[in-house]
Amino acid sequence: MEIERKRRERRNLIVLTGAAAVLAVAVNFAFTALNTHIKNRKKKVVPGSNVRINLSASEILRLADHIVAKSKEVHDTIASVPLDKVTYSNTILPLVELEAQQFPLIQSCAFPKLVSASEDIRKASTEAERRIDAHVSGCSKREDVYRVIKAFTARGDWMSSEVKRFAQYLVQDFERNGLNLTSTKREELQRLRAQIDELSMRYIRNLNDDNTFLLFHDMELVGLPPEFLKSLEKTENGKFKVVLRSHHVSPILELCKVGSTRKSVAVDYGRRCEVNLSVLEKLEVEDCLFKVLLGFPLNCKISIQLRHKLARLLGYSNYAEYAIDRRMAKSSTKVFEFLEKISGSLTESASKELSLLKEMKRKEEGQIPFGIEDLPYYVKKIKEQQFGLDFGVVKQYFPINLVLSGIFKICQDLFGLRFEEVVGAEVWHQDVQLFSVFDLSSGELMGYFYIDIYSREGKYGHTCVVSLQNGSWINSTRQIPVALLISQLQKEVDGRPGLLRFSEVVNLLHEFGHVVHHICNRAPFARFSGLRLDPDFVEIPSLLLEKWCYESSSLKLISGFHQDITKPIDDEMCKSLKRWWCSFSALKLKQEILYCLFDQIIHSSENVDMIGLFKHLHSKVMLGLPMLEGTNPASCFPRTAIGYEATCYSRIWSEVFAADIFAMKFRDDIFNQNAGMHLRNKVLAPGGAKDPLEILSDFLGREPSIQAFVDSKAHSV
Repeated sequence: MEIERKRRERRNLIVLTGAAAVLAVAVNFAFTALNTHIKNRKKKVVPGSNVRINLSASEILRLADHIVAKSKEVHDTIASVPLDKVTYSNTILPLVELEAQQFPLIQSCAFPKLVSASEDIRKASTEAERRIDAHVSGCSKREDVYRVIKAFTARGDWMSSEVKRFAQYLVQDFERNGLNLTSTKREELQRLRAQIDELSMRYIRNLNDDNTFLLFHDMELVGLPPEFLKSLEKTENGKFKVVLRSHHVSPILELCKVGSTRKSVAVDYGRRCEVNLSVLEKLEVEDCLFKVLLGFPLNCKISIQLRHKLARLLGYSNYAEYAIDRRMAKSSTKVFEFLEKISGSLTESASKELSLLKEMKRKEEGQIPFGIEDLPYYVKKIKEQQFGLDFGVVKQYFPINLVLSGIFKICQDLFGLRFEEVVGAEVWHQDVQLFSVFDLSSGELMGYFYIDIYSREGKYGHTCVVSLQNGSWINSTRQIPVALLISQLQKEVDGRPGLLRFSEVVNLLHEFGHVVHHICNRAPFARFSGLRLDPDFVEIPSLLLEKWCYESSSLKLISGFHQDITKPIDDEMCKSLKRWWCSFSALKLKQEILYCLFDQIIHSSENVDMIGLFKHLHSKVMLGLPMLEGTNPASCFPRTAIGYEATCYSRIWSEVFAADIFAMKFRDDIFNQNAGMHLRNKVLAPGGAKDPLEILSDFLGREPSIQAFVDSKAHSV
C-alpha cells in the first residue's frame, strides 16, 4: 500500500552517525521528547503537504463531495474541447494537475478508515471512498473525454516521453473499459465485469463464511504449546475445537507431532467449500448467471469462463494475456517460461531436501509415507535441529526503538538520506510520529513520512505503507511525497521495551523499503509516482532491502540486547539466522510455483479439469509427492478468485530480480554507497515513468537474470 506527506519544524536529527547503542539512545530520546513536549502545544503546519489530518466524519464526506464535483468540472471541460483544437494544455495537463491536486485529498478521506479510533470516522471514510470510487469508475467510461484524449494521441505531438506514456495510459484505461467497442459489445463487457465481480466476491464470502471445525482429544494434539491449547474452545466431552482457519491450521501443521492429526487438518482445510466445485461441475457454464441467481453455490470455474469472454471482447486470446499485458512480464508465455525455468533449477536441491525430510519422518513415525501435509512440520523440525535457534532468545535483541533507529541508519548510509523528526506535528494519535527526509549532500527536502506502528483497537491489522501524497513536477513546481507506515506492534509494557519477533523485523525493513522508494521517486506525474507502479516491479526494492536482515554488519546495527543495548546480536547468531533463511527453501518454493502454474494455466486455457490439472502438476512439480486426496484447490484458493488472478507469479518474479541486484551490486559490500546512490537514481527515482525492464537493464548494464536467485537456492540443504 502507499502514502506520502511532508512537514518540517525543528531539526531533531536522528541516526546521523555513531554505533547502534548511540543510535538507540538518540531515537529513545526523540520518542520521549515527543511524548512529553507535544502536549498542549499548538500544532504546526507541514509545508508542502496537502494531506488533511483529523477531519471529522462530516468533513470527510463534504471533502469527498467536493473532490467529485471538482473532478466532474475538469472532465466536462476536457470533453468540450473540439477534436481539431486538442493540445497538451487543454487535454492532458488538466488531468495531470487534477491527479496531483486531488490524490492527497482523496487519501485524506480514505486513510482514516485504517487508523482512526472513532467508528463514526472509519464509517465516514469508507463511505467517502465508495463515493469517490464510483465517480472514478464513471469517469473511466466517459466516451466524450475518451474521444478528446484519443484525438490528442493521434496527433503525436509529444512534449516528452513521460507525456507520451501518460496519454497512452489514459487511452489504454478507457479502452480496457470498452470505449473502442460498439455500444452492444460495451454493454456486454460491463455485464461480464459485473458478473465476474459478483461471482468473485461470493467466492470469497463462501470461504469467509465457512465455519468448519474438527474435534481432537489432547493426545491428538501433542506438540502444541499450552498457550495455544488454552486458546481453543472445548466441548462438553473435553475435546478441543480446531477451526479450519489459518490461525489454527498453521500451528498444527508446524508443531503437532501426531501425523494423522496433521493429515486430517490438511485434508479438511483443502476441501473447504467443496460443494462449490461438485455442484458446478454438473452445470452448464452458459447458464451460470441464471443458476447463481437461483441460489446455487459458485466456484471460480464460472468466473474464469467469464474472464476469458471478457478478455476476448477486448482483443486478447485469454484472460492471462489481458492480466499480464501491462505488467513487466508482458505475456503469459514469458511467465510460463520463467516459472518452468525456476522450478527446474530447484529440482536438485529440492530432491535432497525431500530425502532428508523423508528420512526424518521414518525415524519419528516409521514407514508411514511422507505427504505434502508433513512439509511444514519436518522443515521446522530439521531446521531447529541443524541450527538450534531459539527465536524467543533472538527476540530479546530487537527492541522496537532500536530496530527503527538501525533501519534509519541503514537507509541513510545506503541512499544518502537524512531523517529528522518533526516535533509538534499534527497527528491523529499520540503514538504517531512525523519525519522529514532530506538529501544528505544538498540538504534538499525530499518528502515526509508518518509512522503509526503501535497496536490499538480499530486500527488496520497488518504492516503496510500508504501513499498520502504523490510527488510530481508540474509547470516547474514540485509537490513532495508523503507516506504513512502502519503496523500493529506491541508498545513498552510496565517498563519493559516492546520487542520484535525476527519475522517482524524483516517485515518492518521491507515496508520501510517502500517508504524510501516512495520518497525517492522523482517521476514528473503523480500517476507514475509514489507506489503507483507496475506490480511486477514495485516489490523489488523492498525485497532487496530485506537482505540486509541477514548480513552480520547490518544486523548489528538493528539489534541490541534489551537489557543492555550496547550488546548487539553475536556473529554466530547472525550466521544461524542467515542459514535458517536459506535452508530448506527449494521444496517450499516449488510448492508456491505449483500454485502459480495452476493459476496461469486455468487463466490461459478454457474447459480445464481443475482437479485433474492440479493432480498432474502436483506430482510433476513436487517430485512425485501426490496431491492430498479429496482436496479441491479450485474451491479454496482465493487468489484465483479476486485480486491475483493470473498474476500469482509476481512475488517470485520480484524475489528473483531482487536477488540479481543484490548479487551484482551489494554482495561484496552491503554498505556500498556508490551502488546505493546508483540504485536510488536509476531504479527508485524513475517510478512508473519508464518501462521497468528498461530501468533494471539500465541499472545492471544488462538484462535482468535469474542466475543469482538459482545460485542462492543451490545449497539450500
